[in-house]
Amino acid sequence: MTHPFFVDFNPIAVQLGPVGVHWYGLMYLGGFVGAWLLGEYRRRQGRLPVSRDALADLAFYVMLGVIIGGRVWYMLFYYKSNLAPDLIEWVWKEPLALFRIWDGGMSFHGGLLGTLAASLWWWWRQRDRIAHYFDVVDFVAPLVPIGLGLGRIGNFINGELWGKPTSQPWGMLFPHALQEQPQFSGDSAAQLHDLWRTGALDAYARHPSQLYEFFLEGVVMFAVLWIYSMKPRPRYAVSGLFGLLYGGFRFAVEFVRVPDAQLGYLLGTHWLTMGQVQSIPLVVAGLILLAMSRRAPVARTEVAGERGQGRV
Repeated sequence: MTHPFFVDFNPIAVQLGPVGVHWYGLMYLGGFVGAWLLGEYRRRQGRLPVSRDALADLAFYVMLGVIIGGRVWYMLFYYKSNLAPDLIEWVWKEPLALFRIWDGGMSFHGGLLGTLAASLWWWWRQRDRIAHYFDVVDFVAPLVPIGLGLGRIGNFINGELWGKPTSQPWGMLFPHALQEQPQFSGDSAAQLHDLWRTGALDAYARHPSQLYEFFLEGVVMFAVLWIYSMKPRPRYAVSGLFGLLYGGFRFAVEFVRVPDAQLGYLLGTHWLTMGQVQSIPLVVAGLILLAMSRRAPVARTEVAGERGQGRV
């Protein structure tokens, strides 16, 4: 008899003396590198009329925006602890928690706002070469799903953000989820693994919601946005499609994903998560941008020189 897959990976990819390099960090790095390489490919096609140095500046600013925005947003809307049991209390009771990134805690929606802010700052210094801010946003949007998809793989390796119980054949077992059950709270991952071999844990399988999000937010979004943007589109169109797709996919997956334990459901016992609340504005914004694109011009293409042009 085949038992559900037991998700028990070592979150540390490489141990360098006392320092452990985590898979999750490598996923972030891979997302930035992948976006940079594809962005450079598009830049050489003339899709953003700036130099390679200027694009490198944009990539650096966006990286900072993702990290700072993602962390701050998580702390504002998700973080609770024994010292700060209510939202925002950490500001005066546990301020140093903001910097404990190694403990986990990043928010896509905050990372998105950080990306938009970083792109705006960069565009303001490049506005003599780039006519409109959304020409930059449309350029960046198809590159974002690379990091989104790899980030979900990182969540899966960490065995976090698991889904609700399921009897489907693709259901999986997550040790951390099992340890939240009273009957398994004192068991180690090794003990749970032994129980798994006997089939005693088969009834506790859960949706691998991280893989659902990897497929939808990473693979599908990248394919759709990349193909759609292969030829120049009206301004706002690519950004609008991004908002519509991500907001819709995230809202849907939240139905089978367990909400953050410290927040739970916001309406009743089985309806509306914080992720869904924060995804609704993205769907609305996406629809508005797509409507605006119907009367917007198509961005021009121009290949910038490698030196002396478009520097920040």
